[in-house]
Amino acid sequence: MKNLVRIVVVLISMVAFSQNSDKAKKLLDEVTANAKSQKNIDIEFKYTLQNTKEKINQESKGRVIMEGNKYHLSFMGITKIFDGKQTYTISPEDEEVTISKTDDNDPNAITPNKILNFFQSGYKYQWDIEQNIKGRIIQYIKLIPISSKDTRKEILLGIDTRTKQIYNLIEVDKNNTRTTLTVVSFKTNQVLPKNQFTFEKEKYANYYINKVD
Repeated sequence: MKNLVRIVVVLISMVAFSQNSDKAKKLLDEVTANAKSQKNIDIEFKYTLQNTKEKINQESKGRVIMEGNKYHLSFMGITKIFDGKQTYTISPEDEEVTISKTDDNDPNAITPNKILNFFQSGYKYQWDIEQNIKGRIIQYIKLIPISSKDTRKEILLGIDTRTKQIYNLIEVDKNNTRTTLTVVSFKTNQVLPKNQFTFEKEKYANYYINKVD
């Protein structure tokens, strides 16, 4: 009798998880569709890194502008510009510009599409808590990496249920380091300068140019 009860409980749990997983995937698909429908996206964000055991608490701000397969990222004093063919990493502290080609087929390559829909594969989905944050209803989806080699234990993706936009992303590593990226400003379809995704070499005449094949 006890075994029968245990099996019934497991079956109910499996059905509930399946429904929650489908519901979570549906919401994530809506986020992706919303992002792809925009001509461009301009995001200002706050980034924090915390590890209580190691007494680490760091905070910084950044901004990323994306249009098609191009992006312009400013974060922690570094600027990255991807013009659709090459990535330019500009470091004022080192007075150096690193130029590298980007292979869209490279699983480790960072592209706007991956920034906005990285969650489409490689994870199990779980419907998590809902929070009211300053009048905004934020629904959290828990992403659990499938690969055992992944150093992350879990990812929580907070989604504004009205706008279908990402509000924040919380990563928890297996060593309990927690990184949080919170969207401060999310703008779409902005009028951008023509050179927004162009590396202007004349501005860095005194910089060392490092080309990586």
